[in-house]
Amino acid sequence: MITRIGHSAIRAKDIEKTAKFYSDILGFKEAFRIYGDDGAVSIVYLYIAEGQFIEIFPNGQGEYVYDPKAVGHTHMCYEVADAKAAIEEVRSKGVAIDTELKTGKSGALQFWIHDPDGNRIELMQLPPESLQAQANKRFKG
Repeated sequence: MITRIGHSAIRAKDIEKTAKFYSDILGFKEAFRIYGDDGAVSIVYLYIAEGQFIEIFPNGQGEYVYDPKAVGHTHMCYEVADAKAAIEEVRSKGVAIDTELKTGKSGALQFWIHDPDGNRIELMQLPPESLQAQANKRFKG
């Protein structure tokens, strides 16, 4: 039935600033924009990989406050080929590192940042010994 995650959607206070963050910092490419009847941008679609996108909606209100015990979505994770190189690249672009590079309990290398609206982002490398890489190998065949 389900073949993969198609997209993740976020609402941003400033759609242009948020689209620029995901494009310039994380390297996603703008795929297309959808406009409302008034001519204003209503969605920016960013391409991650084949069939995988981020939708960014405008006009977010209030402030995002992370609560580690709250029910609901807590973060988005993007896979990187080389976590050490990724953290240095992100840092060189002036992005604050929320949690430095470490090996998680699954054996994956990971670090954390946040987008302009405070949404938590995990960047993760899956070494062959990680539980995720082992599961990928097991389910692929």
